[in-house]
Amino acid sequence: MTTVDMPKGVVRRSRRAVARSAGGDRTRLALLGLVLLLAGTGAALLGWGVFGRGRAGRPLLDPMIVDALRAQPLLWRWVAIAAGVLLLVVGLWWAVRSLRPERRPDLLLESDAETRLLVTAGAAADAVAERAAGLRGVSRTRGRMVGKPGSPALRLTVWLDDEADVAEICRRLDAEIVTEARDALGIAHLPVAVRLELDTAKSTPRVA
Repeated sequence: MTTVDMPKGVVRRSRRAVARSAGGDRTRLALLGLVLLLAGTGAALLGWGVFGRGRAGRPLLDPMIVDALRAQPLLWRWVAIAAGVLLLVVGLWWAVRSLRPERRPDLLLESDAETRLLVTAGAAADAVAERAAGLRGVSRTRGRMVGKPGSPALRLTVWLDDEADVAEICRRLDAEIVTEARDALGIAHLPVAVRLELDTAKSTPRVA
């Protein structure tokens, strides 16, 4: 199945399998940068007299605003403090959200009034990794389930020996192991990102 034939949700999950998405953070940073850019551009145009020479020579704040600030200094001081606290909370929320670990979804295979069959994310990922470790030419593996419970994805790292047949390993991973995992978990679409690395700890040094 090509990317074009896949549902959009599956394509998004495929990207999530490759790496953690930073699209939301990039969008928010782009919007913040755009607002600051527009504010700076407006201030520069005002100073250059684009909106009139008289307006360029006047203070940035309208005298009516200045008078209102002077009339209620304590009120506006508390407003400034509240705005600062709000910005601090938003900044901390943003930082925590960006640094928190990815979700590792447990998979609910069966649920009724008497039975509830749940496979943990670690058990599912370890089972696939252990199955892949049995392939010829594979020295060790590591798996990690990411995403949401209803739309999981799998990251699989495979370390290869020097004499590993990469093409055969990739073929068996796709045709056997990943297919078996989808059937066993009852998932029609399980995006899997496979990272192949040479196991340098077991590679033999070459003599020139």
